Amino acid sequence: MYQDLKTVFSSLDFSTISSERKQVLQPLIDYIKEKAEKQQEINLNFICTHNSRRSHLSQIWSQAAAAYYQVDKVSCYSGGTEATALYPMVAKVLDETGFQVFRLSEASNPVYAIKYSENSNPIIGFSKRYEHDFNPVNGFAAIMTCSQADGGCPFIAGAEKRVPITFEDPKAFDNTPLQKEKYQERSLQIATEMAFVFYSVKN
Repeated sequence: MYQDLKTVFSSLDFSTISSERKQVLQPLIDYIKEKAEKQQEINLNFICTHNSRRSHLSQIWSQAAAAYYQVDKVSCYSGGTEATALYPMVAKVLDETGFQVFRLSEASNPVYAIKYSENSNPIIGFSKRYEHDFNPVNGFAAIMTCSQADGGCPFIAGAEKRVPITFEDPKAFDNTPLQKEKYQERSLQIATEMAFVFYSVKN
């Protein structure tokens, strides 16, 4: 793993996660732990409305956290109830945090390759519906990262488990002086909580 990301993970403060929030995270911990104990594939699909911000941050930090805490056979995906585009500020914040972010296309819905270590497969980031062919068809946990998607999708076909772990949308601060700060804040929250999930699986 890149040294900058190792430094980030080592500095995350789990005491910032409230006991109520830990209860929200517990079903995901239990799901991953059960799969890991059986040495089964662990497929996680993070779902939000537009697959542009929170679902991508959750997907990317989870994949990196699984590697950092050495939880094997984890594949993280993301999707939306509609496809838009991965928001540029998300890519910028991840790049500045220590990921290597490569923009592979210049379309209205660009494709990114995001790496957390020199030799890992890159995470492919682009906006897509949650049932897109790129994502798993069955045998996965659907993690609902926004309340709109959680309420608007009462049923996710193929999901073994559905876990609502919702985050506030940094989109509210787009085109304001606080935009970058709020995206960094949300990224740090997601990093901390997903790291706690995988730390808890191993401990």
